Amino acid sequence: MEDERSKAADKYLESLKQSEKGRLKIYIGMSAGVGKTYRMLQEAHAMLKNGINVAVGYAETHGRKETENLLEGLPVIPRREAFYKGKRLQELDVSSVIILHPEWVIVDELAHSNIPGSRNEKRYQDVMDILDAGINVITAVNIQHIESINDEVRKITGVEVKERVPDKFLRMADEVVNIDLTSEELIARLKEGKIYDKEKVKQALDNFFQSEKILQLRELALKEVATQVERKVETEVEKPRQLRHEKFLACISSNYEKAKKIIRKTSRLANYYNSDWYVLYVQNPSESFDKIPLDLQRHLLNNFQLANQLGAEVIQIQAVSDGREPANKTGAVIRKAKSANLADAIEEIINEKGITTVCIGKPTPGIFELMFKTDILNRIYKVLSEKDVDLVVLS
Repeated sequence: MEDERSKAADKYLESLKQSEKGRLKIYIGMSAGVGKTYRMLQEAHAMLKNGINVAVGYAETHGRKETENLLEGLPVIPRREAFYKGKRLQELDVSSVIILHPEWVIVDELAHSNIPGSRNEKRYQDVMDILDAGINVITAVNIQHIESINDEVRKITGVEVKERVPDKFLRMADEVVNIDLTSEELIARLKEGKIYDKEKVKQALDNFFQSEKILQLRELALKEVATQVERKVETEVEKPRQLRHEKFLACISSNYEKAKKIIRKTSRLANYYNSDWYVLYVQNPSESFDKIPLDLQRHLLNNFQLANQLGAEVIQIQAVSDGREPANKTGAVIRKAKSANLADAIEEIINEKGITTVCIGKPTPGIFELMFKTDILNRIYKVLSEKDVDLVVLS
């Protein structure tokens, strides 16, 4: 029965591919308990009152009575049930949403990972299918689940968030709204038992729900929403020509942690300016895939995948001295070169892509000395000066 529904939904989705996509509205909050689900359900009631066809595809109340009460009177699309590791679990039924085709649908917990065997791996991918079917979606996510600020969130909370939403998904949004509370209000809600059960309150206060952490996450959320609004202004309000057309190039090495930070920080810059951006990796002969360890290969591939998820085009330049075609094991755009020269590669991409800003990592003392000895830094600086391209050194 479920397979039949899925096939019917796929067929219906295929017939609608040429039609207009649905609109996307995202509520962003600094943490659990700020009221994202509550606000979405309030909006659904207002729509229903005004005669708009709206349904709840998935709403996670976490047992909060005031939120559960808002579900009363709203059309709710039954969830899909499945067994995983001996447990009966419930997921958003994407096929039913597409077949029933409400004008608007509420989909909570955007960063959620679906159980294995589901239609998609992630819920944000479910939302993309629903949008492709021409259905408008209202959804919600906490700031710590946004991919490009994962490092900042880990520094603040001490925890690396595993479930993340790529920034390019947020760029699809027609509207982004911040759900904001002061740290005092949020902690008060926690102590009143409005976020977690009473027995979990002390643990939450000792860990995540500390005033300084909440303030920093609140700042991230406010900045993210402000960036999204500025992007909307940039794309919909006419601007002087010289303020448009920014393009960024992130230059990375095989150093996993350093490259990951450069990718994420360049992504934030590109998102702010609503611009295209690229990642350049110049592979030295000693870094070919038949010479480097498997863990280094895996880290490099992960960084390329991260850049793609964040919306970049990855360009890998390999030195090929024997005329053999380089093997593409990375998913990047691979180009041959007689030598792995960083300055030449940067100049080539600047000319080809119209790059306006080059982003590099802060060189370590040893690397800095090597660059000067080999004149690489001077050559790069000369290229950037001649092309009137900015250089950003990321810490």
